[in-house]
Parts: sequence; structure tokens; C-alpha cells
Amino acid sequence: MPAPGTVIELLAASREPALGAPGRPALDHAGLVRQVEDGMRALRRLGIGRGDRVAMVLSNRPETAAAFLAVAAAASAAPLNPAYRPEELDFYLGDLRARAVLVDGDGPVVEVARARGIPVIHLTPGEAAGQFALGGDDGGGQAGPPPAAGDVALVLHTSGTTARPKQVPLTHGNLSASARAVAAALALGPSDRALHLMPLFHIHGLVAGLLAPLAAGGSLFVPPGFDALRFFAWLEEAGASWYTAVPTMHQAILTRADRNREVLARAQLRLVRSSSAALAPSVMQALELTFGAPVIEAYGMTEAAHQMTANPLPPAARKPGSVGLPAGPEVAILDEQGGPVPVGGDGEVCVRGPGVMAGYDGDPAATAAAFHAGGWFRTGDQGALDADGYLRLTGRLKEMINRGGEKIAPREVDEVLLAHPAVAQAVTFALPHDKLGEEVAAAVVLRQGAAGVPPSEAELRELVRARLADFKVPRRIVFVDAIPTGPTGKLVRIGLARRLGLVPA
Repeated sequence: MPAPGTVIELLAASREPALGAPGRPALDHAGLVRQVEDGMRALRRLGIGRGDRVAMVLSNRPETAAAFLAVAAAASAAPLNPAYRPEELDFYLGDLRARAVLVDGDGPVVEVARARGIPVIHLTPGEAAGQFALGGDDGGGQAGPPPAAGDVALVLHTSGTTARPKQVPLTHGNLSASARAVAAALALGPSDRALHLMPLFHIHGLVAGLLAPLAAGGSLFVPPGFDALRFFAWLEEAGASWYTAVPTMHQAILTRADRNREVLARAQLRLVRSSSAALAPSVMQALELTFGAPVIEAYGMTEAAHQMTANPLPPAARKPGSVGLPAGPEVAILDEQGGPVPVGGDGEVCVRGPGVMAGYDGDPAATAAAFHAGGWFRTGDQGALDADGYLRLTGRLKEMINRGGEKIAPREVDEVLLAHPAVAQAVTFALPHDKLGEEVAAAVVLRQGAAGVPPSEAELRELVRARLADFKVPRRIVFVDAIPTGPTGKLVRIGLARRLGLVPA
């Protein structure tokens, strides 16, 4: 029997299909449990066990979902974005102290892993969705007993305001609590089937997209990544009752809706969920008119194992522009000293509960700064709770850029720009965007007297693209004589787009 509170214990007994994919036989819950157990045994044969961190660099597919469950149940899973460049992969593998790397093909990560002496495990898909076999380099040694609820199941990096991203270790208990909170907020059950659109290296896709439906005894249909052109065909093939996505995906889907009226007429969506970035009320209204189903906007972050608040299902009130009621952890609005703010007043959104991490891995200073007394985690977001307990976000205290749900650490981009010999100063900042919410921009001061032709915007963008993933590349670079500073002389990021005249005052 699986240990109570562990990820594998979430796999509810159900006769319904568990995993599906376009054009492939589905795997039922019993088959998924067997596959996860086979994966755990294979990992132990390779010397992987409790406390070991396994980096997962896999494409979006049902086998990735099943493999995540097996790795989390046998060791600690650390999914990484397959789009990362070799330098990024080298950093993350080293920072994670990865015991092994799990891949589903050949690519830069294999070379990076072998250069570091990290064993590579290859995943081979089976016939049915979610079936796989593992084989590869023998890690040596003997794996210990399976993890308990308090052990780390998942490690993700969060992009902070420094050049070094922070590690967020989430335990089995954290993930289980958050998955059950999502399932409860959406009233998921065995008859519900999710169309899984989110990446399986993102907390949104792992908890709301994967663990929540499985915990409710339901199922998910996993296509090979998001594609607005194929969304409606997948929706029909899956027979989905719901899907969860970020606002940019919802907007892309809406642009194809008029061409798919026949599919919409047959669709059986019970709800649409949105999270990871702010959803414009106009987009919410358009989605509800298109699908004839309520849109449930939720608010989450990695450090809280995803969901913190959610708008309730009808007939309860859903407030456009609000991210809803507490739906998992406790939520409070606190001032800078950690004291309560009166109802309706602005302050920092803080949370505590079983889904919230205990602290950043190996960074006691960052952990101390992230918590108020009483275990309240500081989200860095500014907001207010109304008299009914609904949360409205009013701003962000942190400098992190949220590009359509992808989080970018500004200092990471700064470091690359500063590597150019002609760049004296570089500050990366958020530029408001009508569809993505925020886009990446940078202000650059060139070095006086530098040899050669001054670099162009295109040249600097290519410099970043060569070292960082595409979504981190600034879409706008402005050359300035001086970068604005605050009262203490510190370079200012927040509000820089307005101060530089890139958006209306």
C-alpha cells in the first residue's frame, strides 16, 4: 500500500480511463498504477531512490505525466523546460545536484549531462498512452525505501530578482494538499476529463492539470503541447469536460472559435479554468459566450504548490477582475511589518497552509525574507480582500516578469547583456502587453569609448537568444544615456517602462 499523503496515494481507484492522447489507446487507472510501480522498480534497479533528484527533460506527452508520477514516488522529480539552451541546462543540472537525467530523445541535455558525469536514463513510449520503459546508464548503488509524505517529491526553480534562480522543494504533502484543493474547487469527479494543455515542467500543469483530475478519479487527455489550430479537434476527440490554461492560450483559442462552430455545438465543457497570469474580464466574457460554460479564474504560485485562491463555481458569485476566495491555504493581507491590513485596504498577499513550501533549498537568507512571523509566506503581490473575502490583485512588489505565465528573472537577462563588451549597464524590466500581460524589455547604456561599431538592438537580442530560452529574449531594447534610479541610487525596474515613455503615463 502507498504511504498516506504521497503522490502515488493520490491515484484514486477508478474504472475510468486515466490517460489519453491523440490517436492512441487510453490507459485506465489500474494500468497507470501498474505503470508507475514498474517505473519505480526500474529506477531502483538503476540505483535511483529516496532523496535522489532526477532531472526530467521530456516533451509533452502522456508518458511524461506517468513518468513524473514514477519519479516523484521513487525519488524527487525536477522537470526542466526542453527549450533551455545548453548553458541553462548546465546551470540547472549543477544547481540541482542531479543524480540522473531522464530524456526521451537525443539533444543538448545528453551532452551536458555526460560532460558532468550524470547518468542518462532514456524513456521509450509504449503502445497505450502513458506506457513507457526506462533504460540507460546504471547509477550504481542501492536505492533506499520509498519516500514518505514529508519527503520532497518535486523541485522547481522559481525566477527571482537575483541572477541565481531559487529552488522550491515541494513535498508529497504539499502536492497532495494542493491537488485536492483544486479538485474540490472545481468539484471534479470520475466523469470529468481534462484536456491537458499546460507544460509538464510547470507547477500549473503538474498540479491542476495532472494531479487534481487523477486525485478525483477522473482522467486527462495529453496532446503534444499547445496548438490553437488543433485545439478544437483535440477537444472533440478527448470528449473533455474542462481544461485549464493561461490567458494567452485562451486568447489564441478564441481566435479560432468562429471556424469551429460545429465542434462547439457538440462540446461538453462543464467549466474553463484560467491561472498563472491575470485574465482580462473581456476575455472571460468571450470565453463564457463561446463555450457556454463558467470560467473559473484562480491564483497560484510555485511556492504554494500552485493554487491559493479561486473563484467559486456557480451558483456562487464569480467576480470578474478578482482571483476569488481562498481555495487551499489561508490568505491574509499584511503590511510590511507583518501586521493585518483592514478589510479593503492594500497590502501584501500572504498565505500559509499545508500546500506552502517550508523554504527555499539551501538559501536560508531568502527563506527568512520570504516569511513573516506565524508562517505567513510573502507572495510579493499586492492586493486587497473585500468584505466577502474575494481577493483582488492590485500590483506586484517583486520585479519578476510574468510573460503569459512564463516567469523571467530580470537579472538573468541582465547578466547576458552585460557580457557584451560594449554594454556598460543593462536593466531588464516588464513592458505591458495586451495579450501576454507583460513582455520582456531592457534598457542599455553603452560603454563610452568602446572599440568597434556600437551593437544594434538586433545584435543584443541574438546574444540573449544564443544563451537563454526564446521566451526570455527582450522584444524591445532601448538605448539610454542613463538608467533611472530610486532615492537610494538603486536601479529601478518596477515602472521603468512608464518612466522611459514606452507606455502612457
